[in-house]
Amino acid sequence: MNGGRVATGQAAVDQLLEVLDLTPTGEMSFRGISPPVGPQRVYGGQVAGQALVAAGRTVDPERVVHSLHGYFVRAGDPAEPIAYEVENIRDGRSFSVRRAVALQHDKPIFFMSASFQRPEEGLDHHSPTPPDVPGPDDVPTMSERLARYPERLGMWGQIPRPIDVRYVGEPGWVRPGDRPADPHQRVWMRIDGKLPDDPLLHACALAYASDLTLLDSVLSVHGEVWGPGGVVGASLDHALWFHRSFRADEWFLYDCWSPSASGARGLASGRMFTEDGRQIASAVQEGLLRRVGA
Repeated sequence: MNGGRVATGQAAVDQLLEVLDLTPTGEMSFRGISPPVGPQRVYGGQVAGQALVAAGRTVDPERVVHSLHGYFVRAGDPAEPIAYEVENIRDGRSFSVRRAVALQHDKPIFFMSASFQRPEEGLDHHSPTPPDVPGPDDVPTMSERLARYPERLGMWGQIPRPIDVRYVGEPGWVRPGDRPADPHQRVWMRIDGKLPDDPLLHACALAYASDLTLLDSVLSVHGEVWGPGGVVGASLDHALWFHRSFRADEWFLYDCWSPSASGARGLASGRMFTEDGRQIASAVQEGLLRRVGA
């Protein structure tokens, strides 16, 4: 693994493809692994993406995922394989529904329902792209952001980076006091390399990316930050709707905001737009948010 260095760019993307390439252990069961270098608990987007891979492999490939709803119930151990068990809820004329459970030590750490639909024609509209948002080439790269905050390299340095993430405003991991309150958290993203032409794989990659910055928007409302002097948190549940075809290795804008926070929980909502203004997905997530030391 590059002498212990964290993979970036295409090397990190190839590693992500390995993580999403589950091993079949039965007709409706699979086994997944975590990256050899990573955080102390399994990243939520990883387990959601793997669960979607497991569910999707049991569905007619002509049927495309249009929604998923999941709950994170236990922290995952990245040193241990994850078992995925899929249940066929229904195969109808137009839709297929699956339930996937991720287990470690025979206990669920995540469970998800996902629905797949055969392509159909119908009404078509979507919300407009947020106005006056600079393009991905006009905002700082992650390396440029991190150069200003060397003390944060320890946190980001342990996470493989298969996604090129470019914040339009200040990230949630800057120093306390360096982040002005903002009702929106906007980020340009793309898989930082080339993906195969498999729609399910692109959907799984988008699911992986969708958990990365969504809860930042809850902190953004208050000008709060993650880590020392700020807040610690964890994803509680996650919902994602896929609206139109897309490639996850092409730029999309993740426009996020928080309608409510209370009881040490925050709700975040997000929309994803391609550079040419098509809305490709919507996400909603609730997270646990606690003051450091609380």
